Amino acid sequence: MRPLRLLCALCVKQNKHMTTPPYLKKGDKIAIVSPARKTSREEVEPAIRMFQAWGLEVVEGDHLYAAWSQFAGSDDQRHSDMQRMLDDDSVRAIVSSRGGYGTVRIIDRLDFSRFVQNPKWIVGFSDVTVLHSHIHRHFNIETLHAIMPVNFKDKCESNPSLNSMKKALFGKEISYKYPAETYFRKGSCQGPLVGGNLSILYSLTNTNSDIDTNGKILFIEDVDEYLYHIDRMMMNLRRSGKLEGLAGLIVGSMTKMHDNEISFEKTVTEIIADAVEDYPYPVCFNFPAGHVDDNRALILGREVKLEVTDEVSLRF
Repeated sequence: MRPLRLLCALCVKQNKHMTTPPYLKKGDKIAIVSPARKTSREEVEPAIRMFQAWGLEVVEGDHLYAAWSQFAGSDDQRHSDMQRMLDDDSVRAIVSSRGGYGTVRIIDRLDFSRFVQNPKWIVGFSDVTVLHSHIHRHFNIETLHAIMPVNFKDKCESNPSLNSMKKALFGKEISYKYPAETYFRKGSCQGPLVGGNLSILYSLTNTNSDIDTNGKILFIEDVDEYLYHIDRMMMNLRRSGKLEGLAGLIVGSMTKMHDNEISFEKTVTEIIADAVEDYPYPVCFNFPAGHVDDNRALILGREVKLEVTDEVSLRF
């Protein structure tokens, strides 16, 4: 791998007006639904108790604990729960219980007309990237990439993942700093933050939910993937023009990466660095977000400022 050039990039990009859903306050309703993989009451209970401790009223989807194959119920059941919460003006946030796979099977059936009239926070990561990308493309409403109920177990309110999620939902300022890693490109840029799970973004290519990256700061993360497939997905983003016009790139956790018997002979960091080496914008790795215990909340769609020097700074 050729080393990343340590160029100083200053990119200030403008975005269409993004709508910020109303921040939560004590007494508000927060809904939990399962648009993807099945879950259990035992797995969700810690989140219910935590949300109640925050002063929120928890509303559970009718089919929250349903099961059909790997899914939390049939497509009709999962669609019904999500549609009900989108249409209920008293619900101020919708949290997905977990990721996995399944949201893409219901996304085209969802009617977002009431949601657009009365925006609310859509919260989650991993498979919830389908919702993030679709909502940003069509409705210009901010969403929250954050920890999900299945991950709440054994976590107290001071846990960085939970603390940042609460701050974001209740309208408190969030910003992050951490030491820069070996592979990075120095610079400063500003633009709307978009992205999510790399595999999901790749699967949405050329669909009605495809991501728009031009002039934006792209965040990517992934889990349980083969190195050659990471390379394939990065080449897809590059060939489709999604990397060329970025303002900046933030790489989160790349967890449980696998190699084949015939080695790919590159690390995941090297694969991503090679894919963007011809572009001048700032790049950082190992941002604390994704399929890791330290999964900081990110307000997607929000105009943010990224600075990469000897440390990485992200300000919302």
